[in-house]
Amino acid sequence: MCFPVRYAWLVVALSGLIAAPPGHAHETLKLDAPKPDLAATPPMGWNSWNKYACNIDEALVRRQADAMAASGMKDVGYQYIIIDDCWQKSRDTDGNIVADPERFPGGIKALADYVHSKGLKFGLYSDAGALTCGGRPGSAGHEFQDARQYARWGVDYLKYDWCYTGTRNAEAAYTIMAKALRESGRDIVLSICEWGDNHPERWAQPVGHLWRTTGDIFDAWEGKKDYSLGMTNILDLQVERWRHSGPNAWNDPDMLEVGNGGMTSTEYESHFSLWAMLAAPLIAGNDLSAMDADTRRILTNADVIAVDQDPLGQQARRIWKQGDLEIWARPLKGGEHAVVLFNRGDAPAEMTVNWGQLNLPAGLEADVKDLWSKQVSKSVRGSYGGTVASHGVIMVRITPVF
Repeated sequence: MCFPVRYAWLVVALSGLIAAPPGHAHETLKLDAPKPDLAATPPMGWNSWNKYACNIDEALVRRQADAMAASGMKDVGYQYIIIDDCWQKSRDTDGNIVADPERFPGGIKALADYVHSKGLKFGLYSDAGALTCGGRPGSAGHEFQDARQYARWGVDYLKYDWCYTGTRNAEAAYTIMAKALRESGRDIVLSICEWGDNHPERWAQPVGHLWRTTGDIFDAWEGKKDYSLGMTNILDLQVERWRHSGPNAWNDPDMLEVGNGGMTSTEYESHFSLWAMLAAPLIAGNDLSAMDADTRRILTNADVIAVDQDPLGQQARRIWKQGDLEIWARPLKGGEHAVVLFNRGDAPAEMTVNWGQLNLPAGLEADVKDLWSKQVSKSVRGSYGGTVASHGVIMVRITPVF
């Protein structure tokens, strides 16, 4: 969740909550400890926002944890259960953040313990401003206090948003929270959610484990809605970002919409395939407890997930584009390659990738596995292709035969 609101007047009115003058914290605060290696591959999990927004409670989160553990998602690598905005209610007389007692009567610690009991990890949301995007208490001025509280509760992942920040310096604000988390006594992933406005690729690598590159996604093939973008609009903004991503430092094009009903099954396959090619965090945003078989099939495709989680960590590049047709490719560890033939058009299209486009010898023999049909073509030379459905993909793994 990220609303592009920057109400300087509100931050001034609540200036007592801000730890350091905006734009100055980066001059005095240094990161003494290196960033912990908590995201060697892109994080995988579930977040409450896309499906539920502020309509969350303790029982709902427990159902999602149960479903992740039982549906096969945990078995293919999903591990984080993340509560987004609106879990907070207030601060107590000592300034400690307090969960909404009506929605979370058992408290956050007990909920985190439940998630951990399923063999999963637990995440929370906060904001670098005086308020969160949903108008709940933010962490400005309470970063170290909040980080200690999160550690006591057993938090493993913090999504840190950028609403109501006024004129704060983004690098400074996120550095404060990074330092606070590293001094909390617990390893906590820091997800930087400032929408890419402040060029996080220039400063975020030593600070956070992943950083948002755009505004929010919404469940549509394309288009714009308020502060949100359709799937292909977000994809277009990733084209030149491959240089800035790698292990423990991931570009984040926002969460998955698979299963939320705004796109077709073919379009969701494309969404999932392309996010895997981007080495993006795979954070599901649907109701895991009510998935149909098709949604489960897409979200648990182990072959596609293996591309996303490839330890080389090289984000895909768009290596060819002609009208509505595109080829995306990324090298994989051990000399393999993943390729997506992507058809944005309204009719099926014949598409082919040539070995030369992958910097492979034309005479090279390779086994090619289609990651959706599961068909394997042996000893292919020179090129590979097929008919790509409208709004669809052919996604393959190319393994040289030596």
